[in-house]
Amino acid sequence: QVQLVESGGGLVQPGGSLRLSCAASGRLSTFYVWGWYRQAPGKQRDMVATTTRRSLTNYADAVKGRFAISRDNAENTVHLQMNSLKPEDTAIYYCSYRTADAEYWGQGTRVTVSS
Repeated sequence: QVQLVESGGGLVQPGGSLRLSCAASGRLSTFYVWGWYRQAPGKQRDMVATTTRRSLTNYADAVKGRFAISRDNAENTVHLQMNSLKPEDTAIYYCSYRTADAEYWGQGTRVTVSS
């Protein structure tokens, strides 16, 4: 089992920035993909960004150029730097840790973009 703990959500004004973090512990793998997903009220959970162990990244079109995912392999953490936030970025953000055998999810952290 892998446990994920997220932090960094909150309330921010449009145009502001937030940095989310997620730390993994437990039975970690040498082959895994980190991901950030989000779920807005009444909508499905969508991919925001992913990164492989070799730091290959992939972003949803809606966040390209504004968000950046990064990882610290030594610390078993992943971050999501979110800049130029928009009201439509409001959602619960979940980190994901996917191995060859399973996918684990954090508890979610709420991000609200509002003036």
